[in-house]
Amino acid sequence: MGDSQQGKGKKPYNPWTSKESNMPLELMVDATNYGWRDSNGLLSKQIVESRILHVLNAKLGCQKTYHQYQGRLKWFKTRYHSFTQLMRHSSGFGWESISKKFTATKEVWQDYFETYQIAGYQ
Repeated sequence: MGDSQQGKGKKPYNPWTSKESNMPLELMVDATNYGWRDSNGLLSKQIVESRILHVLNAKLGCQKTYHQYQGRLKWFKTRYHSFTQLMRHSSGFGWESISKKFTATKEVWQDYFETYQIAGYQ
């Protein structure tokens, strides 16, 4: 019955833990330092599967695939874009190191949301 709820041909959802998320970043930095990038500056599928996912799966006992890696990479890029956008609009923003969150007054947030036309701010 569980398979019918997942849809035909779909694999079960396998969320990334924080430990699983941190390790690919470390391994990507290592791969870059070792010069494993191609001429476009990217990590090839072969390198990702043999040098990143192989190590990640072995060390953490998970079974992440290249497709899942690409999804996590997209997630990282989205977070990075949001972070850099906040930093460029940095007037009035602070950083709370304990909670690891941006801080700002209500007016600063309102200006940020209006500037970037982000709906839903109350």
